[in-house]
Amino acid sequence: MKQLPKIDTQYWAMILSATTLGETAGDLISRSLGLGYGLGSVALIALFIIALVFELRSKTQNAFLYWLVIILTSTAGTTMSDYVTRSLGLGYGWGTLLMLGTLPGIFLLWKSLTQISVEKSASNTKTETLYWAAILVSSTLGTAFGDYIADETPLGFGGSSLVLLGLLVLVAVLALFTKTPRDLCYWLAIFITHPVGATMGDFLTKDEGLNLGNVVSSIILLVVFGLVVVLGNKLKGKPALTA
Repeated sequence: MKQLPKIDTQYWAMILSATTLGETAGDLISRSLGLGYGLGSVALIALFIIALVFELRSKTQNAFLYWLVIILTSTAGTTMSDYVTRSLGLGYGWGTLLMLGTLPGIFLLWKSLTQISVEKSASNTKTETLYWAAILVSSTLGTAFGDYIADETPLGFGGSSLVLLGLLVLVAVLALFTKTPRDLCYWLAIFITHPVGATMGDFLTKDEGLNLGNVVSSIILLVVFGLVVVLGNKLKGKPALTA
């Protein structure tokens, strides 16, 4: 697969801010703009496919395209999760199990094509497509799971965010100070950042949290994402608009 952006502190800060932005932007499109979960999902999946085609056709890693697809997977994952759990009436628990069941199939297919590695996979369209399929399913799963622990447990949005952030720190410790495979740590972190984004996004927008609303929260998170890019690159001595 084409070389990913450098997986460092800035990368994970951008992933976390992008997934949180995806939660609020998904609710903005489906609820504030009145498209609903079904039509909102169709629109966002269409945008995701268009961006993904450009990403797959790119001969080298394009940072703008990579992060655009990341944000679109998170946004589409939010509306898709809400469609499955709310519109179809499966609920957060069954919705989480349904989406969790699709991940092994993606990784088994990936393994049948090449070794599962985010850094060493062969550069071909099939493995890249499976990488993005895993990201999209993780995003949809993360929203459902984040809603489940926030709504179905006493933790609420704030408590759930703290617990999930603690798990994310634990994965970071495993990656830095143990011999746990780096790819396993990468995907564990990906899985955890999406429910973190879901609970943090709801904490910003909902009455039980800061009640900032979808529009204001999305604008704030977009600014935060931009600041992470600019400040991170400045510290690395890179141009401000690259990632």
